[in-house]
Amino acid sequence: MTISKAAQNLINIQSSGDISGEIMELNLGPQHPSTHGVLRLKLHLNGEVVISAEPVIGYLHTGIEKECETRTYHQIFTLVDRLDYLSGPAEEEVFAGTVERLMNITVPERAQTIRVILLELSRISSHLIWVGTSALELNMSSVFMYCFAEREKILDLFEEISGARMFPSLWRIGGLARDLNPDFEEHLKDFLRDFPKLWKDLDDLLTDNYVWNTRLKDVAIIDEELCKQYMCTGPVIRGAGVPYDIRKIYPYSGYENYQFDVPTYPEGDAYARYMVRMEEMQQSASIVQQGLARLKPGPVITDDRKVALPPRRELARSMEAVIHQFKLVSEGLHPPVGEIYHCVESARGELGNYLVSDGSNKPQRLRVRSPSFSHVEVLKKILPGHILSDVVVAIASVDPILGDVDR
Repeated sequence: MTISKAAQNLINIQSSGDISGEIMELNLGPQHPSTHGVLRLKLHLNGEVVISAEPVIGYLHTGIEKECETRTYHQIFTLVDRLDYLSGPAEEEVFAGTVERLMNITVPERAQTIRVILLELSRISSHLIWVGTSALELNMSSVFMYCFAEREKILDLFEEISGARMFPSLWRIGGLARDLNPDFEEHLKDFLRDFPKLWKDLDDLLTDNYVWNTRLKDVAIIDEELCKQYMCTGPVIRGAGVPYDIRKIYPYSGYENYQFDVPTYPEGDAYARYMVRMEEMQQSASIVQQGLARLKPGPVITDDRKVALPPRRELARSMEAVIHQFKLVSEGLHPPVGEIYHCVESARGELGNYLVSDGSNKPQRLRVRSPSFSHVEVLKKILPGHILSDVVVAIASVDPILGDVDR
């Protein structure tokens, strides 16, 4: 049976008797740029070999979960997309979907299709940042430039439809705030036409690159059992050979109507997670292409006037519409008493909302199940035995977002 490099390092230290020697404690972060946010790792080192690692979180605590209890349901959208600030659309989708399920609201087909398009563009954008920053940490600056240049095109599309770049805030309970502008589809087609060339460039630069392979293979191994133990999801569990994807298992927003594969690799190391994310970008581009083909004219928000603001044309001729407008703007909507859990597949894995409603216009409790929290926790299990330079690779490979962790 083959053993990992990390396990072999620990065996060598134990067999040499050096484990009882002088152990150095090193704080990696929270200011270190390679901790992917304000994450602190308390490392105990024997020479350059990590003996133990303790993640310390809380430096980015925003209290967003508690803040949601003081906001109306409509106001919460501008809070939640700041949690995983690289996947704002996924945060909005999971919150909107949770309330819609609790209130039994049907979202129009066109709105669902546009949601899927924006979600997959956001997934590509997030993975591009991951590839670019992970390469930069291994001194490959050209890859970083390639990725950020392509990501800018996605942010331009978000800005075109919503006026905002990182946080489109386009979701509303029951649909979307507005329809696509006339030029959006053509600009999206331009992006889809050019993206395969960029993907091929990244593949040529990294996949068979000797340095990239040497630094990632057999590093930070997270197998299927460890994923289940720490509740790891997303590319981490798919990099361990498990085809777990919320879009397939618990479809939402019409994902059951799209054809796409769930890439998996059995090795469980940092390189396997890289391959999963690279293939996921291709699958996401395919889903966006299918979404474009499925777009049909129609409304982008529910016609339930107790949920969505009435069109302006109704306000001039309908007192009932004016009353609904006044009630929604001044009070917001009132979901029924109850509790519900709903999850989506973000760029990092299973992103869930547990919502408790007391019948008022504000949630009694909103609890976020963030994938990054589990992925930070598992670091203490996988880092021992690695040398210090591999710690940065291990952190990057699980792709944590600390706004998603601290909340």
